[in-house]
Amino acid sequence: MDGTKAPAVRSTCPYCGVGCGVLLRPDGLGGLDVQGDPDHPANFGRLCSKGSALGETVGLQGRLRAPLMNGKVSDWDTALQHVADRFSQSIAEHGPDSVAFYVSGQMLTEDYYVANKLMKGFIGSANIDTNSRLCMASSVAGHKRAFGSDTVPGTYEDIDEADLVVLVGSNLAWCHPVLHQRLLAARKMRGTKIVVIDPRRTASCHEADMHLALQPGSDVALFNRLLVALHEKGAVDQDYLTRTTGFDTALEAARQDTPSQTGLSEAEIEAFCDLWARTRKVVTVYSQGVNQSTSGADKVNAILNCHLATGRIGKPGMGPFSVTGQPNAMGGREVGGLANMLACHLDLENADHRSAVRQFWEAPAIPDRAGLKAVDMFRAVASGEIKALWIIHTNPAVTMPEADSVRDAIANCPFTVVNDITGQTDTARLADVLLPATAWAEKDGTVTNSDRTISRQRRALPAPGTARPDWDILAEVGRRMGFVKAFDYANEAEIFREHAALSGIAGQFGRDFDISGLAAISDSGYADLEPQSWPVSKSRRGGRFFADGGFYHADGKARLLPVTWKPPAARTTRRFPYRLNTGRTRDQWHTMTRSGLSPRLSAHLAEPFVEIHPDDARDLGIGPADLLRLTGPTGTAILRALVTDGVQRGQVFAPIHWTGETAPSARVDALVAAACDPVSGQPESKASVVDVKPYRARWYGFAVSSGPMALNSDYWALARTTQGYRAELAGADTVEDWVSEAQRLFGTTRCEVSSIIDAKRGTARIVLSKDGVLSGALFVSTTPVAVMRDYLTALPGTPAPDALSGRNRSDAPNPGPILCSCFGIGVNTIVNAIELQGLLSVDHVGEALGAGTNCGSCRPEIATLLQGLNQKEAAQ
Repeated sequence: MDGTKAPAVRSTCPYCGVGCGVLLRPDGLGGLDVQGDPDHPANFGRLCSKGSALGETVGLQGRLRAPLMNGKVSDWDTALQHVADRFSQSIAEHGPDSVAFYVSGQMLTEDYYVANKLMKGFIGSANIDTNSRLCMASSVAGHKRAFGSDTVPGTYEDIDEADLVVLVGSNLAWCHPVLHQRLLAARKMRGTKIVVIDPRRTASCHEADMHLALQPGSDVALFNRLLVALHEKGAVDQDYLTRTTGFDTALEAARQDTPSQTGLSEAEIEAFCDLWARTRKVVTVYSQGVNQSTSGADKVNAILNCHLATGRIGKPGMGPFSVTGQPNAMGGREVGGLANMLACHLDLENADHRSAVRQFWEAPAIPDRAGLKAVDMFRAVASGEIKALWIIHTNPAVTMPEADSVRDAIANCPFTVVNDITGQTDTARLADVLLPATAWAEKDGTVTNSDRTISRQRRALPAPGTARPDWDILAEVGRRMGFVKAFDYANEAEIFREHAALSGIAGQFGRDFDISGLAAISDSGYADLEPQSWPVSKSRRGGRFFADGGFYHADGKARLLPVTWKPPAARTTRRFPYRLNTGRTRDQWHTMTRSGLSPRLSAHLAEPFVEIHPDDARDLGIGPADLLRLTGPTGTAILRALVTDGVQRGQVFAPIHWTGETAPSARVDALVAAACDPVSGQPESKASVVDVKPYRARWYGFAVSSGPMALNSDYWALARTTQGYRAELAGADTVEDWVSEAQRLFGTTRCEVSSIIDAKRGTARIVLSKDGVLSGALFVSTTPVAVMRDYLTALPGTPAPDALSGRNRSDAPNPGPILCSCFGIGVNTIVNAIELQGLLSVDHVGEALGAGTNCGSCRPEIATLLQGLNQKEAAQ
């Protein structure tokens, strides 16, 4: 049925923690029309490039439709009984700590709640952890140490009302573009100052007033210097300090650090401290550059110390703000989805809290100590301590530090269950039992975003095959393990009511998380639930925390902690002289299981790369398109060189997105050491050490195809296109017959072959066609292949008589590589408009072409084009 004229389904974007509202309308062909929800308080209708492309990611190609056991199709009854039996057997023979769940911020709150209840309440172990451990565990630890609870004090409205916003370890422009556009709108309205603190010059620096390119891991030293400066400048709020303890010891510790530890000049630090001190309305937004560190919790507390010392917290336009990376990382924290948490922000170590939860659940026992955090969990899998492992909607064989070791541990685990929507992930391929789960737009539930707003995800499409919601799968296994009454849920609303009721008990203990005002919500009320921030109780609804104190330590006071700078765990050496930073790109997300399905998102940066400084590239003899081999103590990777002064000398940056499915030699987390923060257990993903060398292949290739390719070279990277696929290739072995290799690559010997092969020069150009329509094309050279890639990716499925040339006709339009993914606008289109129309600013480009007017994350790149053209004109 064509749903385009039906009322839109109000739902929530499944990507980052901004939690944007979306309007979904089925298109009648199995897809969706996706628009921003103008009434949602997180985004007011705006979407980023990823959210705008969601409709391209809901196809059923590659979807799991039935359970698989040992790679063979099974039925639900057999598969779930097998899961229940194997977990029960392991518990009976080896105890409850012999099993573990590794879950995900992709799960809805209702799914998370059932998983946590099953593990902690009825299996009797705390061995449930989540990929959020890799994202925001340090923030949780910092919050709990300072506030006595994992409370985000402010709201998104603080960004609108601040006079200064400091971005620490956050490339907001690319990783949370909707929030960044909200910040830029505030800047336009009220002149908000923006400071970026990041070793790299990122897209967020484009419209910043100040960029402090500090040394990796030195955030504590910088914010300690700020604390000292606040004291010296008389900016400390003595009245607010009466609501805290520890200021004197925190200040004494801060004085032990020196500005030199940051690598910044005295003038830069003084300018920052002066701006912060004299600007009362200041918000400090921080993300993975703070959290992913062996000093992550200390970094968080160094930031919190400054806000507590000045009383700049919980008031409009003031406060620290942790932005999360996943759509329901916050919901996972609320239900206790981390190994060291209980439920509803109750404490696992507190006997009264455990007793209350056990009685509420009518559970046999609650563990009295923390379970295994993510890194330790997979070490326990490797050692054989964990006998049965259940992984839900995450890909730890790629995303965990020391990923090769984690992959091997999962492969050798006696019993592994995976819930996912596809079997085509590095982790899913290792499962003994693979269970088909419903995907976004097929399932119902709630999520909580970075500013505590609870929103509904709603079903708009039917589930394929026999796919089931995760809560339903978990509850059924719980019943089959003998816990029938505890997991006899009829629907998501019933689970939500139970979760809300339990939060009321937390409220009685004086905890922050209390949504007991929703405990009696009807099924219809749940179906219509509007976005709202917690708490939702009889005494309070939403709002900010801590303006007047009221912290959650026993004495009601906040704690300023004494913290000092510590260098990253890994030290550069002659063998590993480069510091490796990792992160995201603009248009992709995590391991691309969803975002990689979109051709337009794949068009921006289509292969894995590593940023390296021009001086380092020169010293190593590296050209702009060369391949590099990165080698670290725990693994290797082959990546394309991106030479840029956006990184400092001696530092390199590589994105995390590529996997064994898309670029097996570019699994970047294989290079990341599993060193963790001792408090939070969060790995240090941004400060490992590597060696960098050119990778000199015998041959390089580029291929396009209308269908999947059989890629097996030493280096390959695959991406979706509107017409099929594109791939970069390189190999160390000689290929004697390039026509046969092309036929093998494209999986056919029945096509017409056109070729130009020069064996002496080592070049080959081969086009395979059927009935005059191009099926595939392969271009090979002894150096990185120079062809018009964006032209070639449009040719599969078309006549393409000029394909062998590798470039389009001179009289044909050539938009160039995609720069604006929201509207599919290429670099050449923008350059031509700038030159022919005399466009002088990013806004002028937006008015002329639309580029940069949706999510805005391409605006820095448009600005770079303008700057380059202006410099070229000035030189002439």
